[in-house]
Order: sequence, then structure tokens, then C-alpha cells
Amino acid sequence: MSRTILTFAEIRNHELRQVALEEVSAAVKIAGTAPTEIASCLLVPVDTSLDILERYAGSLFAYGANRVYVLKHADFAAYHAELYLGAVQHVVSTANPEFIIFGHTSVGRDLAPRLASTLQAGQISDVTAIQHEDGKLLCTRPLYAGKAVEQRAFTGTSAAPSIITIRPNNIPLSAPDSSRSGEVIEVAFAPPSLRTIVRDVVRKTSGTLDLSEAKIIVSGGRGVKSADGFKPLEELASVLNGAVGASRGACDAGYCDYGLQIGQTGKVVTPEIYIACGISGAIQHLAGMSGSRVIIAVNKDPEAPIFKVADYGIVGDLFEVVPLLTTAFREFLEHEA
Repeated sequence: MSRTILTFAEIRNHELRQVALEEVSAAVKIAGTAPTEIASCLLVPVDTSLDILERYAGSLFAYGANRVYVLKHADFAAYHAELYLGAVQHVVSTANPEFIIFGHTSVGRDLAPRLASTLQAGQISDVTAIQHEDGKLLCTRPLYAGKAVEQRAFTGTSAAPSIITIRPNNIPLSAPDSSRSGEVIEVAFAPPSLRTIVRDVVRKTSGTLDLSEAKIIVSGGRGVKSADGFKPLEELASVLNGAVGASRGACDAGYCDYGLQIGQTGKVVTPEIYIACGISGAIQHLAGMSGSRVIIAVNKDPEAPIFKVADYGIVGDLFEVVPLLTTAFREFLEHEA
């Protein structure tokens, strides 16, 4: 008899989030060689077109999902804790999964523990790696702002599913196969009686890319000196199709919005390339980006702590170095195209 692993396919700005595909890849890794059905839960507004649904489902199928449960409601356009919890519970009662996987996003961090409490289920959060060892599923997660890691496993014989949240940009994607197909099931859903109603959502955006999922981040610190000092960084990020981030120092100084903050009290990111410009490298900032694959530091102080963690360092004025990097990358990319 096959088991079921359920993933929560989060949608943001009408697009399937990258972490939704990483969740399916994590489910494939958990399944191993055992017969397993991998299902995904999609919560969409009632006016979502068939073409968009097919695009969402096609992406999930390509990375390993076998079944997609679709629930529609007018208020699914924005996250609503009570409504989303009721919907996911409904899918859980239908699919009866052994594992449920969420992204460790703002939605996943709120929804997963609510579901775990409701189902009396165990949960392991902020997982960065998954492996099988001695018949156990081991989940690796960071501790103490990334200074250490631990491995945890689910124990006991609870009938409730085990819940995992995975950190974006850490679980390798499975090899996609666009020829794969699966079953799309539209599930009728009667929402619970809601105690709160979301009238409107005001979003303060600072870019088109989500920092937690960006492959390349260009980040600025107090060394940018002003809000205008971020313009060269924004131009470099645009050329590299990356996102712009900041240290707490830059945010505290009023150079940018706190939505850009990376660090112990901000966002934790793990991009493929992290370019730190005018950032000294305080331990609080390193806690949010030290897991980056490649770190490039630009600072005019050769003794700046950031150089101790950087893979590549450039000692110089960021207002001279960053435009040169932008020009070089633009020329290279135009030549490659």
C-alpha cells in the first residue's frame, strides 16, 4: 500500500513560488524507492482561469507530484490564517498524508504550526537538508543563527502526519520532466465561520524578486551613505536579475525600507551569489547570509570582518567598484546572448 506526502503549493503575485517546487523535490527525496503518492494543495481565487491552473499543475507534475488538489474561494487571493487552515485541514482529511511539507516562508511559518497544533502533529521547522539513515528520516536545521546545525527525526507512532517546513533555496530541485502528468482534483470546500475578515492588503514592495528565493543578492550597508547610494546596487542587481538587500545599519539609518533587511533580526537568505557592498560584517548580519554559496565583499576597509567570510574580496570604494562590475557583467551577458 502506497503512502501519501502532501505539499502546500504557495502562490505569490499570481505565480507559483520556487519553494513550492522545492517542496515537491523534498517529497521525492523522502519517498525514496517506496511506493508513494506525492500530492500538492493549491488554494486559488474563484476567478483563476483553467490555463493558469494547468500551468501551476504542470509545474508541480514536472518535478514529481502525482496529484494536485485545487480549492477555490474568493478570499484565497490574500493569506487568511483561519481560512487557509480550514482549507488545508480539509485536504488533509481527504488525502490522509504521512508527511506535510510547507515552505519556511512568512505564510508557512504561520500556517504550519497552526496545523500541527490542530492535528496534534509533530513538526520540524526551517529544514535545510533531508536524508535517510538507519531507517530514519533525518532533517537538518540550523541553530544559534547558523553557528551550529542539528539533525532531528520524528519518533513515536502518532496517527497524525509529520509536518516539515523547508528553508527556500536549500533543497535541490529534482530533474524536471515536462512529459509527466497527473490528476487534478477540484475539492468542494465550505469555509469555517470566520472570526476575522481581511478587507484589504497593503503591500510595501521593494523589488520584484523575493529575497528568500533570489539566486543573486546585491546588498548594501552603511557604506552606501544615503538612499541614493542604493541606486548603483539596484542597477547591478537588475543586470544580474537579482534582488537588493541591506544590513540593519542601512535600514536604521533610513537609507532603505526594513523589508530589505538581512540578518539575525531580518531575513535569512541562501542565494548562489551574495554581493556585500559597504557592509562591515557584524555577526548579526552574517547570521542572515553566511549560508550563501559564494560571497563577494566590496569594502574600502581591508580589515572589515566581512572579508573573513567572503570567497572573493575587493578593497575599494563601492561607488567606483560597483559601476565597473555592472559594466563588466552587462558586456559579458550581452556577448553571451
